[in-house]
Amino acid sequence: MKLFFGLGNPDTKYQNSRHNVGQMVIQKLITNYELRITNSPKLLSQIAKDNNIFAISTEYMNISGISVAKVASYFKIPPADIYLIHDDLDLGVGEWKLQFDRGPAGHNGVISTIENLGTQAFWRIRIGINHPIDSTPVEDYVLQPFTKEEKVIITDTIDKITGTVIPDLIGNPKNLGR
Repeated sequence: MKLFFGLGNPDTKYQNSRHNVGQMVIQKLITNYELRITNSPKLLSQIAKDNNIFAISTEYMNISGISVAKVASYFKIPPADIYLIHDDLDLGVGEWKLQFDRGPAGHNGVISTIENLGTQAFWRIRIGINHPIDSTPVEDYVLQPFTKEEKVIITDTIDKITGTVIPDLIGNPKNLGR
């Protein structure tokens, strides 16, 4: 069993923000594969469970590692089977990387996850959102929605990750999670 955890903020006003691209991936998986999502206040998460766990935090980004650790502990998932999906300023819009045992690079959700798991030895699916091209502070930029042009690129990236990458990771490309 693997845990795929999408980082983001729970408030609907952030639903389409750059910072929520990890949650967008999980929501797309849930929709595409008709998984049932349930609220788990005890685990501070919304969870869809099948042969794998797909989750998003009900806490804000900067403390979302608490949720990741609670879900992993409850389902007895070791860090090496955790895939944290999140936005990344150091990659261009729509670029993505799958990496293991990597430092947080200043990402507060990743910092929180490392602190709460007690290790950085987990997988990360980093999805590029690029740095602001103007003087917009990073903390404001990540909370803004994608531009129309960026949304097209991000949608394609999410489709690739949910349609090919994650199914390949679970070894069951034709019937995700079942």
